[in-house]
Amino acid sequence: MPINALCAQMQESIIKGVVLMTRYLLTRFLQMIMVVVVVSVLTFFMVNLLPGDIVLIVAGTDEVDQEMYDAIYYELGLDQPVTERYIKWAWNALHLDFGKSYTMNVPVFDAISARIPTTLYLSVLSMLISTPIGVVLGVICAVNRKTKIDTAITLTANTLNSLPSFWIGIVLLYIFCFKLKLLPTIGFDLPWKMPLGKHLKLLILPMTCLTLGGIAGMTRLTRTSMLEVIRQDFIRTARSKGLREKVVLYKHMLRNGILPIITVLGSRLAVLIGGSMFVENVFAIPGMGTLSVKCVQSKDIPMIQGIVLIMTTLLCVAYIITDIMYVVVDPRISLKSSAE
Repeated sequence: MPINALCAQMQESIIKGVVLMTRYLLTRFLQMIMVVVVVSVLTFFMVNLLPGDIVLIVAGTDEVDQEMYDAIYYELGLDQPVTERYIKWAWNALHLDFGKSYTMNVPVFDAISARIPTTLYLSVLSMLISTPIGVVLGVICAVNRKTKIDTAITLTANTLNSLPSFWIGIVLLYIFCFKLKLLPTIGFDLPWKMPLGKHLKLLILPMTCLTLGGIAGMTRLTRTSMLEVIRQDFIRTARSKGLREKVVLYKHMLRNGILPIITVLGSRLAVLIGGSMFVENVFAIPGMGTLSVKCVQSKDIPMIQGIVLIMTTLLCVAYIITDIMYVVVDPRISLKSSAE
């Protein structure tokens, strides 16, 4: 083929790939907007149905005279129809203005932006640790199926997977902090804001709680996926050609068995974020978990709405990244079919 024709073909292929990627991202972005809108509507109307008087919550006391009550009532816009209040709130939310916290008396976005890096740090780090360990253990179980090592790992994974992360946290906290006094209990912060040694000591227990369940779940998923791949004809064909077992394992089995794992990474991140919220409360970590519990207990409606909306947006972005990774790993799947 002439060089000019080859260059033209490559250029056409690149342009086609860019068009498909743009179309795919636009489609997913529109879907994300729809999800965020639905979640925002449900959250806004549901939190306004919470029991209790919002005016008294904002005032911070039940002893409020009528003049102060009316002033707060009109300041919060409670005299307006709920649909009008939602439209006003949604417009402000588009500009990252979620209102002011009732209890903390600070802008909601400032309070969330100060806490969300800690939650994301714990969740992403836990996923980076638990995913490769779980994959390796799952492969070991699949390759050594129905042996003692498979039974031991599978039994341990099933046991850990059934234990709540916050319960594991309470047990570890009691043993290592209160009984043995080997690790500190409070003072957690991001690694660039405190000495690394102290940070690692404070990180051990919460990270253990988050990763144990992740390792267990990933081990079970990888084992199941790899066992399905092992039975396929192309694996028998590869072995009949005389390929080394390592080549068959890494190039054929793992490449195809890893696809379901990538599919659940987005949902796994959602589970980790939810789990980290419980763990944060056990270890008094200043993240989204402690903030969420505090605002729910105090019925801080603007804070609840802001947390739900921002976390929904982050999870939608995580799912989009997961879909793109899925397409990259498996060339048989096009962006067009993935979007569909």
